[in-house]
Amino acid sequence: MSSVQDPGVLFAAERTLLSWNRTRLSLMAFGFVIERFALCLQFVGKDEIKVFQRQTAFSVGVVFIVLGTFLLLYSVIQHRRFLRTPNPGEVPREHPLYTGIRTNVTVGVLGIGLILYPVRGIL
Repeated sequence: MSSVQDPGVLFAAERTLLSWNRTRLSLMAFGFVIERFALCLQFVGKDEIKVFQRQTAFSVGVVFIVLGTFLLLYSVIQHRRFLRTPNPGEVPREHPLYTGIRTNVTVGVLGIGLILYPVRGIL
C-alpha cells in the first residue's frame, strides 16, 4: 500500500479485479465452447472414436470452466484482503467498494451453474 493518501491505488486494484474477471469469463466461455463442440464431433466422426472424442472434449471443457470459476471466486478473497488495507483518506467518499466483489460473486454462481449444466447431461 502506498504511504501517500492516493485513491489511485484503490482504483488500480479495482481495475485489476475487473480485468481478471474478464480473463476468467473468457476461460469459462472457451471451456463451454469446447464442451459443446463435442456434440459436433459425434455427428462427424467414426463410431470407434466418437466416445473418446466426446469424453475428451467434455473433460477439457469442464476443466476450463472449473478453472475459470475457481479463479473468479479466489479473486474475491484476494480483493477483500486488499480492501482491509487502505486508510480512510485513500478511499474517496461515497465510493462503492464492493461492486467488483458483487460482480465476481454473481459470475461465480453463474459459473457453478455452467459447470452443472454439461455434467447433468452426462449423468
